[in-house]
Amino acid sequence: MTTVIMHTSEGDIRLDLFDDKASQTVENFLGLASGSKEWKDPITGETRNDPFYNGLTFHRIIKDFMIQGGCPLGTGTGGPGYEFDDEIDPNLTFDAPYKLAMANAGTRRDPRSGEIHGTNGSQFFITSVPTPWLDGHHTIFGEVADEASKKVVDALNSVKTGRGDQPVEPVMIETVEVL
Repeated sequence: MTTVIMHTSEGDIRLDLFDDKASQTVENFLGLASGSKEWKDPITGETRNDPFYNGLTFHRIIKDFMIQGGCPLGTGTGGPGYEFDDEIDPNLTFDAPYKLAMANAGTRRDPRSGEIHGTNGSQFFITSVPTPWLDGHHTIFGEVADEASKKVVDALNSVKTGRGDQPVEPVMIETVEVL
């Protein structure tokens, strides 16, 4: 099990990742976090290899539901320039708060091949309450590891938000440290 610390403007969130249950998703997250995975800048179109999450925001916070981050545009519409399929493990459920999962837009049909594929990329969320209606729809790939980190998630859950559930004052993901 890999552990990361997400250093945020509101405090540190220690996350245990489920390498054995969602290996592709964990590998993607770690690659983006460390800068070892190539991604495409949605603004410039340039290919990059620097740590993706550093300096992004939690762009969407819905009280008593979840906090969402990982959009390079800060709008919920951006990603790393690629998509990949879900890794749904029926033993991992949203039966408790503090689950780390991939945000997605469901599945889509490729217009060229006709094949259906997932829409995971870089965006993720951390639940603040049990959310069983999400079971089978989002890849759970980790969980908040300790009480101090849960308090940070709880604090983020309570920030003032405005239009589109966007925090009124930006909540930053400063860096993601892979331990």
